[in-house]
Amino acid sequence: MTIHYLESAADPRVSDYTQLTDVHLRKLREPAEGMYIAESSRVLRRALAAGHRPRSFFLAEKWLGDLQDVLDAYPEVPAFIGSAALLEEITGFHLHRGAMAAMQRPAPVPLPELLAGARRVAVLEDIVDHTNVGAIFRSAAALDIDAVLVSPRCGDPLYRRSVRVSMGTVFQVPWARLTSWPEDLHVLKENGFTVAALELTDDAQDVDAVAARNPEKLALVLGTEGAGMSAGTLAAVDIAVKIPMRNGVDSLNVAAASAVAFWELRLRN
Repeated sequence: MTIHYLESAADPRVSDYTQLTDVHLRKLREPAEGMYIAESSRVLRRALAAGHRPRSFFLAEKWLGDLQDVLDAYPEVPAFIGSAALLEEITGFHLHRGAMAAMQRPAPVPLPELLAGARRVAVLEDIVDHTNVGAIFRSAAALDIDAVLVSPRCGDPLYRRSVRVSMGTVFQVPWARLTSWPEDLHVLKENGFTVAALELTDDAQDVDAVAARNPEKLALVLGTEGAGMSAGTLAAVDIAVKIPMRNGVDSLNVAAASAVAFWELRLRN
């Protein structure tokens, strides 16, 4: 093991962990530096199991025993140890989930490779709330979504809150960030997908009616919180789908709606 005991919050070796509560800064910095933060022992173990490479570990001394096997498996990776107060000074919040790791971002998966063999795909348009992004990935992993595509302005699936809310399942579902929106939806059509928007429109079909047709390949587009789906996206999709509501409720939170739709629209053999 390569253990380093920290004495100062200004130690340059732990710059990966500074200002973790500054969302705007971290959203810009982490992708640019090719890294992300895995928070909690469970999440970092899932990241490692997915083949992601650690840059360093960051934990209080009391968690050393809990992470001993991981540190032994990566003896060349530095582990930074500090008091709870010092770690909080560095990160901006109290660490109560065991340990953290700064991880190398995996190389992006080319879109054709991502779609090869996929039958059910989720597409996230401009969903900026990282809690919703993480919850959607958790549902995607649980309900057999083969891949997730995110629009250029969508929140980062590897942002700390997204990863934490997903319970690390974001590492299990292949995903890619689209670069041309909504034009890239045509790539899905060219690959044989029916592209459906989960949106309340005048011509939206009930989700169970679409499920009964059991499309061979289906891409489900989920719109942003509040404003909903853009006009350009609605013009580009094949159909609109809705979840029938009762008792005067007009919609569900996008993460809750995704779980209902993923289950109902699952591939039936």
